[in-house]
Amino acid sequence: MVRKSVLTAIVLFGLYIAGMYVYIFHGAQSIIPEALKGTVADPAVFLSKREWVLSEEYSKIRNFLFFVAAPFDWLFYFLILTFGISRGFEKWSLSQTKWKIAQNAIYLFWLSLLSYVVVFPLNYYRYTLSKSYGISTQSFSSWMKDGVIEFWVDFGTMILIVSVLYWLMKKSAKKWWLYAWFLTIPFSLFIMFVQPVVIDPLYNDFYPLKNKELETKILDMANKANIPSEHVYEVNMAEKTNALNAYVTGIGSNSRIVLWDTTLSRLNDQEILFIMAHEMGHYVEKHIYIGIAGYLGLTLVGLWLTAKLMNYFVRRYGKVLNISEVCSIRSLPLFLLITSVLLFASSPLSNYVSRYQESRADRYAIEMTQDKDAAISSFQELTRAGLSQVNPPLLVKWFRYTHPSMLERISMLDQYDTSNQNE
Repeated sequence: MVRKSVLTAIVLFGLYIAGMYVYIFHGAQSIIPEALKGTVADPAVFLSKREWVLSEEYSKIRNFLFFVAAPFDWLFYFLILTFGISRGFEKWSLSQTKWKIAQNAIYLFWLSLLSYVVVFPLNYYRYTLSKSYGISTQSFSSWMKDGVIEFWVDFGTMILIVSVLYWLMKKSAKKWWLYAWFLTIPFSLFIMFVQPVVIDPLYNDFYPLKNKELETKILDMANKANIPSEHVYEVNMAEKTNALNAYVTGIGSNSRIVLWDTTLSRLNDQEILFIMAHEMGHYVEKHIYIGIAGYLGLTLVGLWLTAKLMNYFVRRYGKVLNISEVCSIRSLPLFLLITSVLLFASSPLSNYVSRYQESRADRYAIEMTQDKDAAISSFQELTRAGLSQVNPPLLVKWFRYTHPSMLERISMLDQYDTSNQNE
């Protein structure tokens, strides 16, 4: 039974990879609509032929890796359950100490380490791919350092989450998912509060914007939009990437505006002000709070479904998965597998909402700045710097894109100015 299940899972994974390969590299086409050819949204207008070819090549490989990564994780979780590895980790942890939290820490360490080692080749390939296409500028030692930091941050967070989660499972077999959801509310808000001042500085150095004239312009815009902000921060990303980015992060007193130094070096002041107006649009339209509400709603449904599915799989396939009861920590890979599948399945919906919010922020920014040329050129430069695919295939857009495609964003800006003149 176990051998048959493993063979079936591997065959299905192989067929899935083959299908996605055909779709990404041969089936799906990134076609520019005839109506937009020759316009400012056409990559042939603002990209060189080589840049366009590289963006298509790079995007196709990244898209394929994205669609492979999630099912690869599912297969990994399934195999460590069926081969009894998770059960072995649990037995080892129980034999080392009587303290429950220490047992959880030992189990999680071995599970996390195994996961890190198994996924490392894929992550390393992504790193070298980004280097070969001129996106990443990060040295191998710096990349490894970030990976190690991420490992320990995730490990420390998981100890807390898993210890509470499995304690709730033991205390209330039927309602643990509801109690866990209640706890996600303060926990999520706490993480959002400390992220800019505790977690982000572990990876990069943040400091007040050196260009005080630009900072004054940005803060003036923030003041007009009634956004409380005293400082704009820049972060040293040039040593890691050539890509551009800017964002508003944190909540409450820890909220801040952040600009990558790559953005500062490659965009002019007018383009940066448009990007900043876009980020301010998210604040003005309460997107962060809408996002929190949506996240909590999906989490509630997700935890409820996870509880139902875990009970079903343990009852039906407990022997195959080497799980005797849901509240045993050896069932954690099953929990991670189910939640990962649910997140993947729900991503088209969450991405759709996100793309709508991003388009609203784009519209807010152009209305605020009234600078069509800067708006369009900023997105053109973002495309060039990151080798972004201007018009991705539909399936890629549904599952990957939290922002509208650059074709949609640039054409909207172009048409918006025309409609204003008509009015």
